[in-house]
Amino acid sequence: MTSPEAVGVTPAPDGEVVSRRHWNWTVLAGMASYLDAGSIVALGAGLALFQTYLGLSAGAVGALAAIGPNALGCAVGALIGGRLGDKLGRKRIYKYDLLVYAAGILCIALSVNAPMLFVGTFVVGVAVGADVPTSLALVGEFSPAKARGKLLGLTQVAWSVGPIVVLLLALALSSLGLLGIRIVFAHLLVVALVTWALRRNLAESARWRTAAEMSTSDTVVRHRLRNLFSGAHLKALVWTATIYLFWNLAAGTAGIFTPYIIKTLNAGTQAASVALSCSSFVVTAIVTAAGFMRFADRGYRARRVMWAAGAVTEFVAFVLYLVFPFTVPVIIANMVMFAVGGALAGEAFYKVFSQELFPTMLRGTAQGITFGVARAILGVWSFFVPVLAEAGIGPVAALLALFLLISGLVGYLFMPDTSGKSLEQIETERALA
Repeated sequence: MTSPEAVGVTPAPDGEVVSRRHWNWTVLAGMASYLDAGSIVALGAGLALFQTYLGLSAGAVGALAAIGPNALGCAVGALIGGRLGDKLGRKRIYKYDLLVYAAGILCIALSVNAPMLFVGTFVVGVAVGADVPTSLALVGEFSPAKARGKLLGLTQVAWSVGPIVVLLLALALSSLGLLGIRIVFAHLLVVALVTWALRRNLAESARWRTAAEMSTSDTVVRHRLRNLFSGAHLKALVWTATIYLFWNLAAGTAGIFTPYIIKTLNAGTQAASVALSCSSFVVTAIVTAAGFMRFADRGYRARRVMWAAGAVTEFVAFVLYLVFPFTVPVIIANMVMFAVGGALAGEAFYKVFSQELFPTMLRGTAQGITFGVARAILGVWSFFVPVLAEAGIGPVAALLALFLLISGLVGYLFMPDTSGKSLEQIETERALA
């Protein structure tokens, strides 16, 4: 049997020590989140410009958002990539998917007609979808037991940094109109190719390699796909899918449609809308680094307190739109509150629990399913957002507040106690429960 050390990955100790190598691996894996969120926000920043340039209707804008990295394209990629990552290994997926991503980004950057724009957007979505569950499984599997939340939290910081860079570029290049957006997409192309080159030195997950080599007839049976849909695995699948789906409906809408809605409802200029969106991601990055990464591994009680505080804050953020007029000060308050709340009770926790609640040979599959379902439903929702926005912010805000309330309550009431435990210990405890 080949040892984990022989393939270049040291098994993670059940302690708190995080080495420089852990940070380096996490940064490279976390670039999936950078490129995911960066492409979503780049498309959002350019929606109104592409609409004018290509003469797209409100329905076409919704369709474009629905098939890309924010929704259906990502869903398809996550379902395929997550499963293949469990069957073939993490490395085989993340070794090639960024090349597909780069091809899609190039197509968007050079788009001169609607078909080019739609094809490129869909390809980017598929590539991102395949990368995210595979890369996150890699981080979860090499992380020390008492630093898993910290390292997965860093991938969420990357998820914020991508939009920050994209939006700053879009703001700086706003005077160039659509050309500026093309340059923004070109930046994502460069980042993807550099990340692909650096990832070639990453080794296979030690936990996946060990699980694959130790497979017996008994373990093969236990790791069949159908086992995700019964017992403890089904409960975990439903729980993670619920908290992420309803949170992501709000986050996805805010991420891709905020600049579009602000401009459409005449609450600010294109440059102002981009600047406001950028500020919200800065807040998310700061709170994730200073709050989530610091306390996510402190224990079950700390996780529940963080979740409760974040859930209440992000819910109130959208209630503001139901009470006050849609003006720049109210938009700022909404963005800051949602950024703070989302950092404490949003995707970062979903990432952590998606690694902790499933066995190694089903981990990518499970996250691919929940991630894919959430993005697919967001895709359907995206068809209706531009139409709803034309009637005012009220209908959109009311629905997003409801979605966040569901995510917050389900997350708090049914949160499992997995903090600080090794993945093997969690698997054993859940098998015996």
